[in-house]
Amino acid sequence: MKVGIIGSGTMGSGIAQVAATAGCNVLVYDTNTTALENSKTKLDKILNRLVEKGRIDAAEKNRIQANIKYVNELEALAPAELTIEAIIEDLAIKQKVFQELESYQTENAIIASNTSSLSIASIASALKKPSRVIGIHFFNPAPLMALVEIIPAVQTSEEVKQKVVNIIADWKKVGVLVKDTPGFIVNRV
Repeated sequence: MKVGIIGSGTMGSGIAQVAATAGCNVLVYDTNTTALENSKTKLDKILNRLVEKGRIDAAEKNRIQANIKYVNELEALAPAELTIEAIIEDLAIKQKVFQELESYQTENAIIASNTSSLSIASIASALKKPSRVIGIHFFNPAPLMALVEIIPAVQTSEEVKQKVVNIIADWKKVGVLVKDTPGFIVNRV
């Protein structure tokens, strides 16, 4: 599976590591090339530590790194079947990025937000095909935290919801379906 990640900060990089470890081909996008380089360097350090601790071997480290490509043009995410956005918590910015992304991707591509509090329905409302939008909220650090909130909007199709539930399970995470309400479950509690 081809996975796009928007944002190469802590969350985006962590989600990329999870997807790459699960065998996905991952494209990490950021407009800031320094941030992309930092993401690559941090991943190398994390994987080296896992090798040192005996949790993975050098071959596994190389496989994970080979599954990730770093890009600085949003259009490069066109082949992604699932794209997860992990950028600033600003509704207008997320909507703008999703609109541009939608123009590059096939209509069957799933577009997800890692937002911890914004309405998924509000994000989805900016798209021509809002039924493809869903929330996939990972917790920090994404590679270590098992829980992932899966947040379908009122517009999200049943097919998209089920695909995401299956993907998160394939990634060895515990997916919990939650309502699109402020703070979802964990942040609300």
